[in-house]
Amino acid sequence: MNTIVNFRSLRIPVLVAALFIAAPVVASAAEEPLPKFQREKTVFKVDEGKWKGPHLPDGQPDVQGAWSNTIGNHSDLTQSGSYTERNRREGEASARQVVRAPSRISDPADGKVPFQPWAREKADEFAKHLLDPTKPEYIEPLARCAPAGPSKSFMWHGFDIRQYKDYVVFLFDSGTRVIHLDNKPHLHQKVKLWNGDSRGHWEGNTLVVDVANNNGKGRFGRSGEFFSENAKITERYVFDSDRQKFLYHATYDDPTVFTRPFTITIPIRRVENFAHDNWNNILFPAKHAGKEKILERYEQICTENNGGHGNGGVR
Repeated sequence: MNTIVNFRSLRIPVLVAALFIAAPVVASAAEEPLPKFQREKTVFKVDEGKWKGPHLPDGQPDVQGAWSNTIGNHSDLTQSGSYTERNRREGEASARQVVRAPSRISDPADGKVPFQPWAREKADEFAKHLLDPTKPEYIEPLARCAPAGPSKSFMWHGFDIRQYKDYVVFLFDSGTRVIHLDNKPHLHQKVKLWNGDSRGHWEGNTLVVDVANNNGKGRFGRSGEFFSENAKITERYVFDSDRQKFLYHATYDDPTVFTRPFTITIPIRRVENFAHDNWNNILFPAKHAGKEKILERYEQICTENNGGHGNGGVR
């Protein structure tokens, strides 16, 4: 379900490949450059088709391991009206936060969320009050240690995929998702979850997932975009047979919030070489040489209650 997993006990390798609560996107000249894969500015292509890689005993394509989003971060879903641009104008962001990835919206072609007018105003209101949360609803869910939601989970830290008979399990440091492959019906419609209730099946190299029972409390980014509990979400995870990359596609259909369905696309690569380090040790090893390596900063704050909410950034 949507419990927070103690990753230290599970020994899950996690890479912080994107922002960690207002962390910089690119390094300054005085610091080490980011790993090459983090600088991708385009989305690679993976076609749907036959799976040519190894299979598990139950017939599933074997896609287990540690993975991470390699483009953008959870601050901005799109290029326009972004959190970083807004803060730059207000003098609250450094120059090195300005460089951003392309919009994660692949359809429509303009890369913008097709909000109804009232919903666009609400999203702008959320973004405006991100750093001034005068109402509980303005507090970004991850800052409250809530799960990130079906799609935002793939725009934050690295994650782990585990596979079992009739299940695919995603282990995020902000929650867990279980994809049921055994034709079980969805939960009762009155049951609402942060990450939804997932039912899926394999079509060659593609895991197709129907996500229902969403509680509508998640966000797409710190820039304020949201959806409601009425959203119907169809995900397609298209894995390359070399098992080194896959594309995540999620189509949202919510006529109460949007004027038309739209699709999010996120490129993801295998990152198992970066296990068990926090983002500072990975990105700036010289600067943090000899210092204690902090495993699972989010876990330390949210699961173990050893820090203030929203205090997951640089120490």
